[in-house]
Amino acid sequence: MGTHDPSVPPHAQSAVAADEPPSRANPRTRTRPRAYGVTHDNTRHTTRFTVIGNHLAQHPELSLVAIALAVHIQSLPTNAPVDIKTLAARFPEGRTRIAAGLRELEAHGYLRRVREHTPGGRIVTRTISCNQPKTRELARHHKPAPAAGTGAEAHEEHRPESRKPREPRKKHPLPPVPQPAYPSPTLLQQATDLLATLHREDPRLLLGACETAHLAPGVAAWLQREVPATAVRHALTTDLPPEGVRRPAAFLAHRLTTRLPPPPPFRAPAAPPPVRHPMQNCANCDRGFRAPEPGRCRDCRSALPEAA
Repeated sequence: MGTHDPSVPPHAQSAVAADEPPSRANPRTRTRPRAYGVTHDNTRHTTRFTVIGNHLAQHPELSLVAIALAVHIQSLPTNAPVDIKTLAARFPEGRTRIAAGLRELEAHGYLRRVREHTPGGRIVTRTISCNQPKTRELARHHKPAPAAGTGAEAHEEHRPESRKPREPRKKHPLPPVPQPAYPSPTLLQQATDLLATLHREDPRLLLGACETAHLAPGVAAWLQREVPATAVRHALTTDLPPEGVRRPAAFLAHRLTTRLPPPPPFRAPAAPPPVRHPMQNCANCDRGFRAPEPGRCRDCRSALPEAA
């Protein structure tokens, strides 16, 4: 009686599959995958092409919408609009998904948004597209695996106390504001009251006590140049940037400086009115005349011997 070789697969495994023709019933081909990967049929581009890095096209954390937006933005010419409204009109994904994709690109270093001041006092947002993310982003995605060490070393390396504390974020000082020529407590109080009520016109212009004290001399300089309080309020609260005000105090300081009106024209002081003395009765002839004090009239004074 013969023995069964355990290395030979059973005959049931070598049967022909139901959906495979008998001509392909080969033990070597039945283990091959039926679905094959992509095959490229590439043609070299000579005009109108954009170079995209694999770090973007194969990014492990970005969504498909974010990758497509990055490719589209990198293919646009300089100064082309890439705001949410323009992209939503171009693609059918909608503003919500496009906004989320732009935030992903900004978080991974493929987009930067910089706020700039225009000569007219407005704040605009400039979008900068980066075909290479920041070095720290690349290091975060391609961080090598830590070397194997002893248990004590690994515990010491990953101990939370060994991490360096983050440095506190530096606060930028507020820009300087114009100063009044002759400051007075009444004028500064009027400027403070005006600044304290700006948030009623726009809630984004809510200021703190220190910010109000810093901006009050600038408003006082406007009021000292014969600008009505209503005109000052209108100049500070109208035509705000549509994307919002990040630092209201810095924005108002910039406007107070760049839009400062010229001083009023010089006016010569008016001549004082003539002094009119009260009526007096002459002590000698009882004649009426104007004088600061009672006494004699001009004729009686001239007729006195001592006057002669």
